[in-house]
Amino acid sequence: MASKPPVSATRKTLVFLGASAVTVTFIINLCAALFRCGCQAWWAGAAEHCNIHRAGSRHCPWCSYGTSGFLLALALILAPQLAVSVWPSDWSWRKRLLAALAVFPVMGGAVGLAYGWVSGYWA
Repeated sequence: MASKPPVSATRKTLVFLGASAVTVTFIINLCAALFRCGCQAWWAGAAEHCNIHRAGSRHCPWCSYGTSGFLLALALILAPQLAVSVWPSDWSWRKRLLAALAVFPVMGGAVGLAYGWVSGYWA
């Protein structure tokens, strides 16, 4: 049986760009799902209704650390997506894309749990 041709660097880059576009588009929705904080989709107000704007309430971990804290959470999700997208293996571009897309909820959940635990959000 002949071996498959390797996935080109261009295709690997496109896999990462596609997966990261999904992550960037829906990370605020993941924030809302994890923390029930009031965040909404980017096109529906984003953090406009987040609990960080209400005095005396617990504050969403991703939003309460400001832009840098939110970008760190995003980077902690994008880094493994990049690794899955470009790592040397015999995976097809389709398998790479599915794996990179799966990283979003898995790592997003893990990062969210870590932020929530460190901040005492659920205490």
